[in-house]
Amino acid sequence: MSQNALASGLAALDIALPAEAQSKLLAFRDLLLKWNKTYNLTALRDPAQAISHHLLDSLAILRHVGAGNLLDVGSGGGLPGIPLAIAKPELSVSMVDTVQKKATFLQQAAIELALRNVTVHHARVEEMQGQYAQISSRAFAEIGLFISLTRHLLAPNGRWLAMKGVRPDDELKALPADITVESIIPLSVPGLDAERHLIILKAGS
Repeated sequence: MSQNALASGLAALDIALPAEAQSKLLAFRDLLLKWNKTYNLTALRDPAQAISHHLLDSLAILRHVGAGNLLDVGSGGGLPGIPLAIAKPELSVSMVDTVQKKATFLQQAAIELALRNVTVHHARVEEMQGQYAQISSRAFAEIGLFISLTRHLLAPNGRWLAMKGVRPDDELKALPADITVESIIPLSVPGLDAERHLIILKAGS
């Protein structure tokens, strides 16, 4: 049943993944729910809901993820970082969380799922170093704070990918003048009856 739900959801998103990747996505879902009993990684407990609300919700931004390395901020239970890493094995995905138990889960998930393209950091993002072509967040913070905490990590010509629910017009109006909103993309997630938006932003020269 889970396989069918995932396959039909991927088809609705127009995403073609090999059987091995689909199996890894479901294995990640199972791992997340297993660790959740002890670590409280997500409010969701229902395996079927986890497919729509976690896996498909994360993969709804897949077509907007470019080729450059990606930093996923406040990864928590590994969303959207791990589903993206499974779907795009050529993509280098770094994930950061300040909570030790969440970072431990992310590290274990990367090991168990053999995700060689994943790196996990237990750190405060504002204290990290490095340069990333793309920086993503899902329910991490309001957009202005997300940008201010990660700006030093964005490579020249890089992009922020902010996953939000309702279109965050008030947050966008409050952004610094040198931040450009490149696009606001409504997302339709199979099985998720709620507004979802991807906000793509760039820093001015």
